[in-house]
Amino acid sequence: MVTKECLFCKIIKKEIPSKAEYEDDEMLAFDDVNPQAPTHILIIPKKHIEQVADISETDAEIVGKLVLIARKLAAKRKLEKGYRLVFNNGPHAGQAVYHLHLHLLGGRKFVWPPG
Repeated sequence: MVTKECLFCKIIKKEIPSKAEYEDDEMLAFDDVNPQAPTHILIIPKKHIEQVADISETDAEIVGKLVLIARKLAAKRKLEKGYRLVFNNGPHAGQAVYHLHLHLLGGRKFVWPPG
């Protein structure tokens, strides 16, 4: 289900332009407009799921596909030194858009713990 108000749903519907790094019938990946690393790609399902807390058992394949697409994009971007995958869930975790999305970050060294 795509919602009218959701920013990412508008991108899916092509109401807001984005440069797709990957797209198929179920998924879309595009560069983050506010990158936190030289590579910062958002990978989203076309099915509207608000956040990780809303994932159901039937969504397991979607979540797996998000990670597999991230791996392919990391290889395409030659991030062999490493990359980070991040899901933010809720306001305290920094989730700004309430449509499930996976951040692929790379191209620089990251520190631990984050934030």
